[in-house]
Amino acid sequence: MKKLAVIILNWNGLELLKEFLPSAVTHTRGEEVDLIVADNGSSDGSPEWIERNYPEVGLIKFDKNYGFAEGYNRAISQTRYPYTVLLNSDVKVTEGWWRPLLEFLETRPEVGAVQPKIRSYRNPEYFEYAGAAGGFLDKWGYPYCRGRLFDRIEQDRGQYDDSPQDVTWASGAALGVKTELYLALGGLDPLFFAHMEEIDLCCRIIASGHRVCVVTDSVVFHVGGASLNKGNPKKTYLNFRNNLLLLYKNLPHKGREGFLIRRRMMDTLAFLMYSAKLDFKNAGAILKAHRDFRKMKQAYQGMEEPQNAKSFLSRRNIVWDRYILNKKR
Repeated sequence: MKKLAVIILNWNGLELLKEFLPSAVTHTRGEEVDLIVADNGSSDGSPEWIERNYPEVGLIKFDKNYGFAEGYNRAISQTRYPYTVLLNSDVKVTEGWWRPLLEFLETRPEVGAVQPKIRSYRNPEYFEYAGAAGGFLDKWGYPYCRGRLFDRIEQDRGQYDDSPQDVTWASGAALGVKTELYLALGGLDPLFFAHMEEIDLCCRIIASGHRVCVVTDSVVFHVGGASLNKGNPKKTYLNFRNNLLLLYKNLPHKGREGFLIRRRMMDTLAFLMYSAKLDFKNAGAILKAHRDFRKMKQAYQGMEEPQNAKSFLSRRNIVWDRYILNKKR
């Protein structure tokens, strides 16, 4: 068996495969790596297209759409390479992109997950929203990146091209993991279905005593929003709901309820912002996210408290930084 599996999860993404699979095939070759597509029960003919045009690509066929989280869990459980990269179907890779990720994971036993530097496919001089040069959570649990503060995206001028850095979360757009650790921690949480499940996983990786890092020697270009665009109310719903769920799961139990009450009050600002813009669909998505969070958190009651629970929240308040101080980086 080779060392590394690069797995692309597909669901009715034929047009994306036609655009991005050729670069993945061209630049993901070698004695140490296999490229695999895991298909989530597509009905658009994409599995047949892969078989006709790229027979060298491994193909796993599922009977239905299991979502991002469970789809990857099933694929990784079946393949079980020592190392795995979860690669979105809307990512254009570059020559040798996978080698620095594999080398970093292979030579550092304390590292559990890595990501490359992620730039925008549509605007290549700039970082991409979902991951940029590595992610963090602010004091209220809102995610931000080196290269992205809410909707402010930085131009990549090499400002983060340093030695590999520790981060709080690595993007699911191109997430490299040690497979046995991934499986031992339960993989991505299927209840999340999609969005922020990689942040939850990275918090658990850190709590297990491992590091999460960004390796800027590797660069990929991500479209972003290929499944749900940025303004889609369903995306708003999943982001707010899953953000609260990952905090509930990973915060220390003492003081958790009080923190989440204050955090949900912060979400009210987003609700008011959407309402002021007469965007009642997205405003309603936040209310629905909070209502469903109250129901879904019951699935995690009785969970053992994480050993290193506080380490993933930073001191930074990005709501204040972005909307009061107008910071751009």
